[in-house]
Amino acid sequence: MNKVMLIGNVGRDPEVRYVDQGQAVARLTLATTERGYTLQNGTQVPERTEWHNVILWRKLAEVVEHYVHKGDKLYIEGRIHYASYDDKQGKRQFYTEIWADNMEMLTPKQASSTYGATTSAAGSSSSVASSAASNNGVGQGQTTSDAGTEDEPLPF
Repeated sequence: MNKVMLIGNVGRDPEVRYVDQGQAVARLTLATTERGYTLQNGTQVPERTEWHNVILWRKLAEVVEHYVHKGDKLYIEGRIHYASYDDKQGKRQFYTEIWADNMEMLTPKQASSTYGATTSAAGSSSSVASSAASNNGVGQGQTTSDAGTEDEPLPF
């Protein structure tokens, strides 16, 4: 299994859809940047930004729907998912996604009302939604559970 950990900024507001008996599925893009540097011989290596497609299911997707916005900084743990499809011309197209198992929101409280919220596919069973209703936001270190991911095509 290909595990990955990423820290980056959300590129646009997440897309959230509800499928199969109200199960939430969220898609977002995450930009990670490798800083530029100079080699000992003076060669400049420029900064490089990579874009990642991240998929979140169930409780993770619900948290994303309510609290994650373009520009927010996230920590994502997940697994690499490779897939392909045939386009309209019959040519095989390949793509890679990160299926998130764990997410931590890193945006400071001033920039987002959800500072430090932690969600996990393997976390405790506390509900972020109910605490958000009572606190008008998610407190630091709170977790939510998720029953896992499905190996089925995504609705978007």
